[in-house]
Amino acid sequence: MPDPILTDLSTPSLSRAIKENLYDYFRFLGRSEVTEMDEGPGWLRWRTPIAHPWFNGVLCNRPPVEGDGALVESSLAFFRARGTASLTWWPDPGMPAAAWAPFLQPHGFGFTDSTPGMELALDVLPAEQKLPPGLEIFPVENLAALQTWIDVFGEGYPLPDEIKPHFLALTADLGFDLPARNYLGYLDGAPAASSTLFLGAGVAGVYCVATLPAARKRGVGAAMTLGPLYEARDLGYRAGILQSSEMGYPVYRKLGFQHLTAMEHFYWSE
Repeated sequence: MPDPILTDLSTPSLSRAIKENLYDYFRFLGRSEVTEMDEGPGWLRWRTPIAHPWFNGVLCNRPPVEGDGALVESSLAFFRARGTASLTWWPDPGMPAAAWAPFLQPHGFGFTDSTPGMELALDVLPAEQKLPPGLEIFPVENLAALQTWIDVFGEGYPLPDEIKPHFLALTADLGFDLPARNYLGYLDGAPAASSTLFLGAGVAGVYCVATLPAARKRGVGAAMTLGPLYEARDLGYRAGILQSSEMGYPVYRKLGFQHLTAMEHFYWSE
């Protein structure tokens, strides 16, 4: 079951929840048979067949201690043995990321804080969502619809073709009901856009927003972002969150999302 709905909407509380929602999603990936999870004192690592660094990584919910260079080395060995060429390392949101730098950077990890973490108060949404002309939004409820969702997201994001079968297998294992739900947008009767709702850390996270090139600049991406949040508001959620791409940032700002935090993490690749 999802965590209790967050009622402390202060900036520090929401900034933490933005990160914790993503971390809950990483843990949620463990429900899939294609995900390998490994856990120890204060850390969790996950590995999937999807060649994207956010789908392979280490989450640490404690500060580093003397000797954690061995944890870094064993983690790299874990991923290398499975042919994983890139991964991410995520520190607890209450801890300065810089604390891990002396342990990670000697092993080739870089640091980034370039992904904005954003929040929208759901009580500011109009009573009903007004969709762009010709757009309909449907929840993905079966494997056939999920295949279409993968095709649309894969082209709109985009994803390399070799990743798509693995992403389909992973997403199918995660099921069709909350805490995660995928949505398809049909424009003039044809599939054109995707998004995902994930309920975690007491907030409603929006992920996988993508629009086919031919359907852009018609308000479709904005509608696919807000659609899941209307459902979350109906469930009693008070805050929507997301991690923004460079392309999506001006759209989200126009919708009223506030940039509250940076998604600080380390990254490594062969």
